[in-house]
Amino acid sequence: MADVRRAWPSVAVFFLALLPRIYTAIAWAREPVWDGHYYDIGARSIALGRGYVGAEGGAWCHYPVGYSALLGLAYRVFGTGSVVGPLVNATLGALTAALLVELARHDLGERRAALAGVLAAIYPGAIAYTPLHMTEPTAAFFLVVAACAAARMSGVARIAVCGLALGLGTLVRPQTLLVAPAVALFVAGPTRERVRAAALTTVLSLAVVLPWTARNCVVMDGCALVSTNGGWNLAIGAFPRATGRFETLRGSDGCTIVTGQVQHDRCWSARAVEWIRRDPARWLGLVPKKLGFTFDHESFPIGYLAEADPDSWPEPRRSAARAWLSNVHRALLSLAPLGFVARPSRRLPATLLALVGVALLVWVGAMSDTHPFWPLAIATCVLPWLRPGAPRRAPTLELASFVIATLVVVHAVFFGEDRYHLVATPFMCLLVAGALRPTEVKAPPMGSASEP
Repeated sequence: MADVRRAWPSVAVFFLALLPRIYTAIAWAREPVWDGHYYDIGARSIALGRGYVGAEGGAWCHYPVGYSALLGLAYRVFGTGSVVGPLVNATLGALTAALLVELARHDLGERRAALAGVLAAIYPGAIAYTPLHMTEPTAAFFLVVAACAAARMSGVARIAVCGLALGLGTLVRPQTLLVAPAVALFVAGPTRERVRAAALTTVLSLAVVLPWTARNCVVMDGCALVSTNGGWNLAIGAFPRATGRFETLRGSDGCTIVTGQVQHDRCWSARAVEWIRRDPARWLGLVPKKLGFTFDHESFPIGYLAEADPDSWPEPRRSAARAWLSNVHRALLSLAPLGFVARPSRRLPATLLALVGVALLVWVGAMSDTHPFWPLAIATCVLPWLRPGAPRRAPTLELASFVIATLVVVHAVFFGEDRYHLVATPFMCLLVAGALRPTEVKAPPMGSASEP
């Protein structure tokens, strides 16, 4: 009976998340557009047993294979209707919210764990994202699975499940591999044991990926770990016309005489390194813009839906929806740093100083014409090291900060788009649920009156 009572919040959160996602999956599903068009092409070829092929019909790996493989399995079982992919997203989104409850229980207690799950379940940006044939909900799911395994398991089981989940997540979104070392946050014992767990998890994650790498070495014009858009993306963030967000590269930008996809990507990678070396100050100067495009707003779901069905999304509706999603995202990001700030007290000036600092960042973001909320993402990465007021240590929240830090680093180097932060949205919900926790309880000194 106790197990049933313990499980019901997760079950309730699952259905709370599932119902609105099913609605948007069915009501808003259209033919895939933008990157979703290519994921859909790959999924259809996999469902037919032809392997991972691109729009031109040949083997390719420009985009990571993981999401197309998942869709291909669903297409093989349920057919290739436009609603199948969104329903897969709906299921994974609901599972992510339910698993977030289980993850949060490790450090936050029942009420705060339920709050984390509810926030993830009703988050409007994630609900609006459900009809899109895009990778972010799947990538977030594998991250939360790995985090649950790290928090709830131990020993070999922890490393095995984390490695498998992060390996599969890497096939969906290569940057997922960067999270593997964070399993050390949950390992009790000396530093050597933590390093060992992090290394083994990383190696196992790579072992999951390597069969796909071997495939690329055989059927492509060279070896590629997961995909061939790394050099392309680096060039987008570094070439002379770079703005900090996605811009289309042209052959005239530097890679005209190339044949295969791997050669093409290596060419753009070499050109990107050359541009960065030639003018590192300009490249570094784009970092705030890149982080701004990543964290300052949330408009991609509406742009995608409007591209797929313009008649249903006239400009006034688009503007209102973009503003709504962006404001909710900004509110979540504004509260996320408080996961590492202790409950306020006059005896804790560090806590009050941190609260004033976060409030100042929020005020600047809200009042500025450009709404720069990205410094709050930086604050979420920095505050775990400062821990104002010393709230009780919470490895799950530290992992959430680690996930956000990987976003900051990756998109500072490459380029920014607001859809990328949706991978970390469940972890922002976790941080908000953990905000303003009690301070650490220090053990009484030896020989004190509290000693038995």
